Amino acid sequence: MQVTSYTFTRELRLLTPAQFKSVFSNPIKASSAEITLLAIPNELQHPRIGLTVAKRYVKRANQRNRVKRIIRDNFRLHQHELPPLDIVVLVRNGVLDMDNAALHKLVEKLWRKLSRRYNG
Repeated sequence: MQVTSYTFTRELRLLTPAQFKSVFSNPIKASSAEITLLAIPNELQHPRIGLTVAKRYVKRANQRNRVKRIIRDNFRLHQHELPPLDIVVLVRNGVLDMDNAALHKLVEKLWRKLSRRYNG
């Protein structure tokens, strides 16, 4: 029996500016009014995620941290359903008006949309 790990380790993150930059070159997109996901296939067996929450849209650090925490947590729980992609999450205006549950739901919907675009 294989045990599935739901940890969020270092290898699940985009860490360097070069890794982020590569995603912006020719990405697969999935977006809503508040959040945009950009992704490119990677050579690994798992997806990786990078977050950009701009001060311009989310002024306070605690609010930025809440948004990032929710997105990271949602990624952690759904990482095994996602194809091997490098994903950059861009957060835009309006995300602060959403409560945690609505944000979780939106991010899940975007993961599914991204997976469909990758596969088909």
